Amino acid sequence: MKNNRFFKLLVPDTRIYLIIISIFIIIISFYNHIIGIIGVFLLAYLIYYNLKISNIRREEWTRYIEGLSSDIDSATKQAILNLPIPLTIIEFDGTITWYNSKFIEIIDRKDILEKCIQDIVPQFDLKNVLQNKKEKISEIKIHDRYFKVLYNIIKLSKEHSSNYIIMLYWVEKTDYQIIKKKYEEEKLVVALIQVDNYDEVMQSTEESSRPMVIAEIEQRLNAWSNKLNGLMRKYTNDKFIVAFEKQHLDKLEAKKFELLDEIREIHLGNKIPITLSIGIGVEGETPLQACEFANAAKDLALGRGGDQAVVKKNQKISFYGGKTKAVEKRTKVKARVIAHALKQLMEQSENVIVMGHKNADLDSLGAAIGIHRAAINLKKDSYIVLNGVNPSIKVLLDRILEIDHYKRAIITCDEAKSRVDNNTLLVVVDTHRPSFTECPELLNLTDNIVVIDHHRRGTEFIENTVLNYHETYVSSTSELVTEVLFYMEDKVSIDQIEAEALLAGIAVDTKNFTFKTGVRTFEAASLLRRAGADTTSVKQLFQDDLETILARAEVIKAANIIQNTVAISICESAKNTQLVAAQSADELLNIRGITASFVLGKSDDIIIISGRSMGDVNVQVILEKLGGGGHLTVAGAQLEGYTLEDAKLKLEKLIEEYFEEGEVI
Repeated sequence: MKNNRFFKLLVPDTRIYLIIISIFIIIISFYNHIIGIIGVFLLAYLIYYNLKISNIRREEWTRYIEGLSSDIDSATKQAILNLPIPLTIIEFDGTITWYNSKFIEIIDRKDILEKCIQDIVPQFDLKNVLQNKKEKISEIKIHDRYFKVLYNIIKLSKEHSSNYIIMLYWVEKTDYQIIKKKYEEEKLVVALIQVDNYDEVMQSTEESSRPMVIAEIEQRLNAWSNKLNGLMRKYTNDKFIVAFEKQHLDKLEAKKFELLDEIREIHLGNKIPITLSIGIGVEGETPLQACEFANAAKDLALGRGGDQAVVKKNQKISFYGGKTKAVEKRTKVKARVIAHALKQLMEQSENVIVMGHKNADLDSLGAAIGIHRAAINLKKDSYIVLNGVNPSIKVLLDRILEIDHYKRAIITCDEAKSRVDNNTLLVVVDTHRPSFTECPELLNLTDNIVVIDHHRRGTEFIENTVLNYHETYVSSTSELVTEVLFYMEDKVSIDQIEAEALLAGIAVDTKNFTFKTGVRTFEAASLLRRAGADTTSVKQLFQDDLETILARAEVIKAANIIQNTVAISICESAKNTQLVAAQSADELLNIRGITASFVLGKSDDIIIISGRSMGDVNVQVILEKLGGGGHLTVAGAQLEGYTLEDAKLKLEKLIEEYFEEGEVI
């Protein structure tokens, strides 16, 4: 700063000279007036001359600047006119006021002056531009070319009629889009395929026909893989891996994985239809992650009963197929292994807590009582979590609570939380969904979790279990627990009421041994019968009061038929809504010609839907779209924020879509 001031003092300035001359003239005038007067005239001339020269220089500088600005304006105009990218000028209402030749080339249209930009380019969103949402300006497709739109809002001088204009720059991104599309299409997709019932098929096929069945399976899988230009490898007798590009996945999903139907149509001496579980992994960041997605998808398909394809795209999961019933496995090896593992886990734990799902039914409570008995036989402290009673379990619960031991064993969620620690074994029965459990908070209080369930697996499930016994082919969780209980000891100690609770659980889920009843179901029932279960006493657990029976009759009376075979009704009863809805759905199947039934009811501002089927319609697939789940023949769902009529209309629409897609078995 000091150097600059010093430099200014050294720079010649005309005003300084004039001041010095003026001082000298004043001094001379003091001694000689004539010379002083002459000096004044000379000073005046010097001042005049200085002003004249300054004005001349100022004018020359102005002319120079103006000439330079004119040159810049001319260069700017030429640059805009000859800009190598499309350019458009529009007003705030979208009217096109100017465009260059490049813009005409991309839209392939003339006479667009004074036209609205959105009429010329429908994808262009003027509203986002006016709101200055730059992040909203995305690629726009014009014919076969892609452009990214950049814009600049300019304020004009006052003499213009419009105060502002918008300049649009159309930056071409076609090459980028082509490369991006090619990249997306060539992404790796991993498919893990497993023959669900390989052992059962081979056992039911004559030895001479087995090689032909195996060869036909492999031939059809090879043909399917070749259509996809994929690579297939068999790594065990019943498991295959296929790798292909993502561009083929949309076709597979559009055709709903017709491979499932093709494999099911193989009849070369096999008495059981062959079904596949296909797990598809896509959108993995690495081939390893894609394989992990595929494995998780295949486990989900198997957990849902097989005969279906599951596509896992990161967090998004889609289901296809699932038309047939899961084939019952006759071997009880797995049940024996599970029983041994569960016994060891109980012996290593300080106490055992058992819980089922919310709004417990007889299967959930019966299974919980069975696991509780197993823990008591091993001399472990055991508790059953039950927050409240409902009509479907009231009779059984009243009988159980007559026993002093059960008065202490049945506890609430809050009591259970105070009894859980890291040495507690938590056994979840008749559900695998965390949000459906009686007390979801318990799942975060211990790492020792066992899940025993028979429902088809959904996208939500309890993770990191130490033991997971999930078999969708069985009739009920009570059947699974019965087998495990009788395998844990050579001679099982079980009370009559406990045996009846397990038998009631089997009876309620099989509709008195009508649906999903296999050989092992009757074997489990016979074990319980020998243990002292009285069938008459079990039947009494299902008895209803007159009010419930009348409410059920009203629901059946109000039913209407859609698609010629599906009955839908609404339960208006304010009491025991869930029980009446479920029982009414069962009763509607007794009507000749009805293959599926749905009953809706309202309980505590929640719409409850019970779905039942004879096996021709997959009610689980329909109700899954409403956030529910279950089995092919028995399923349910709960909706919030709907009226009964709105829920009914939504359900009818889903049923129509189901039939339109040709999902009827």
